[in-house]
Amino acid sequence: MHAGLWAALGPLLWACGLALQGGMLYPQESPSRERKELDGLWSFRADFSEDRRQGFELQWYRTPLRESGPTLDMPVPSSFNDVGQDRQLRSFVGWVWYEREVTLPQRWTQDLGTRVVLRIGSAHYHAIVWVNGVHVAEHEGGHLPFEADISKLVQSGPLSSCRITIAINNTLTPHTLPPGTILHKTDISKYPKGYFVQNTNFDFFNYAGLHRPVLLYTTPTTYIDDITVTTGVDQDTGLVDYQVSAQGSEYFQLEVRLLDQEGKVVAQGTGGRGQLQVPNAHLWWPYLMHEHPAYLYSLEVRLTAQTAAGAVSDFYALPVGIRTVAVTEHRFLINGKPFYFHGVNKHEDADIRGRGFDWPLLVKDFNLLRWLGANAFRTSHYPYAEEVMQLCDRYGIVVIDESPGVGIVLAQSYSNESLQHHLQVMEELVRRDKNHPAVVMWSVANEPASFLKPAGYYFKTLIAHTKALDPSRPVTFVTNSNYEADLGAPYVDVICVNSYYSWYHDYGHLEVIQLHLATEFENWYRTYQKPIIQSEYGAGSIAGFHQDPPLMFSEEYQKGLLEQYHLVLDQKRKDYVVGELIWNFADFMTDQ
Repeated sequence: MHAGLWAALGPLLWACGLALQGGMLYPQESPSRERKELDGLWSFRADFSEDRRQGFELQWYRTPLRESGPTLDMPVPSSFNDVGQDRQLRSFVGWVWYEREVTLPQRWTQDLGTRVVLRIGSAHYHAIVWVNGVHVAEHEGGHLPFEADISKLVQSGPLSSCRITIAINNTLTPHTLPPGTILHKTDISKYPKGYFVQNTNFDFFNYAGLHRPVLLYTTPTTYIDDITVTTGVDQDTGLVDYQVSAQGSEYFQLEVRLLDQEGKVVAQGTGGRGQLQVPNAHLWWPYLMHEHPAYLYSLEVRLTAQTAAGAVSDFYALPVGIRTVAVTEHRFLINGKPFYFHGVNKHEDADIRGRGFDWPLLVKDFNLLRWLGANAFRTSHYPYAEEVMQLCDRYGIVVIDESPGVGIVLAQSYSNESLQHHLQVMEELVRRDKNHPAVVMWSVANEPASFLKPAGYYFKTLIAHTKALDPSRPVTFVTNSNYEADLGAPYVDVICVNSYYSWYHDYGHLEVIQLHLATEFENWYRTYQKPIIQSEYGAGSIAGFHQDPPLMFSEEYQKGLLEQYHLVLDQKRKDYVVGELIWNFADFMTDQ
């Protein structure tokens, strides 16, 4: 979009976006808010009964979990699979149960003007939550946060503690994201009674558990519920369109201030919606694209309200990066300048922790990314932790933010039931990550069977819905289908293509890569006239294995394959290729 149009069209575009119900602001401490981390050891028990339903039949949530039978110590956050020595638990499919006794500050339980919220950063896959035996929340889908207001439960009696119980089921079906199937082996001459296996159509291990922080946080009873920010640029002036929603009262005032990194107020406004204009704005630039990348302002929002109990105030500070994103026929533009995605694909896997969040590992990853000279990554193949997005904002690492839509290859996974869930997941993803300047594009899926007849309607609907949720960002999915057969490609803004020439086919023949790759690019561009990202490419190797002339799995073969790809990428970069993301940044746990 032309910069000069943003002042007029920015608010209009943004007003056209679908209004999401309820906010999911990242919990922070402020003069009006507190948070209590619940990381550490939780009581844990897997339900090994044949139908995995014993915990519900015996109502394990009604009393302390230890009273139902033996429990294990389970660290949170982490996957439950790799921390123990039980082979059955590592590959367990079904319901597992977590429990934690929590002592609350006295003011939380006695001050009826305090709202107490339980927030779960990620529970993979289907979670049900009880507090003191009372059902408070249910959520389907890993990788995204959900929460419950538990104020009435913790403020209804003399107790200053509460018991949190979370049941999690990692079973994947044709209608989950990602999808999977359960295969029951009924021949009792070969398999034990009740034997079954979980089948999936992706290559990574289906880690499960409480993968991200669980915490309690407080707000006043009248509070800031959500903030949406969209930014633009008009010559040297930065434009920050904001919308703030509040809950708890219809009568409140809102004050908004934008502070620079020195703490100076550069713009201010009032009310729930408006535009802040920042003269001589510092723009948010990607890493290595500017001498001062990733400049962040702070949007401070203050709510004041008069209630029956007296004056109430709430305060929230949101980091804001002023930048624009646009796509032309052959370029991807950030702040009006061509941007080239020079990066990686990732996973969140690590030894022992599984997919559990870990600050030291995260900081190491970002140090490695910058050491590599990478400026971008895709969240293959699911949304990463919110803290990852925050570091991307701080360091200028550009993100293609991907949903868990990987392995959508069965016809039944294109059903209305599957589509409805996928739409909901995109709503939750956009709601969570919409304010991150590092997020420049949404990816709704990876390597779906987009040649199947239902795929056209499915992706047309899904992409249109995502654009309606957020008109400010392009939308894509990552394909490995033939350009002539792909029924979803007409609806994306950027063509993202995975290919593994001389690796998964034409094994060992590096000489065919240049011709294959150039032809593929030319076919896609001639058909769609859209910029292209080589969203996956690469070869595996065994560290220390050398062979010359190169053989597959030798370091020389990997190097040679990458060199052949780069010869074509460097040439097509001058035309319409706008990025390359190598597979993979680091090792991940593969499916058995």
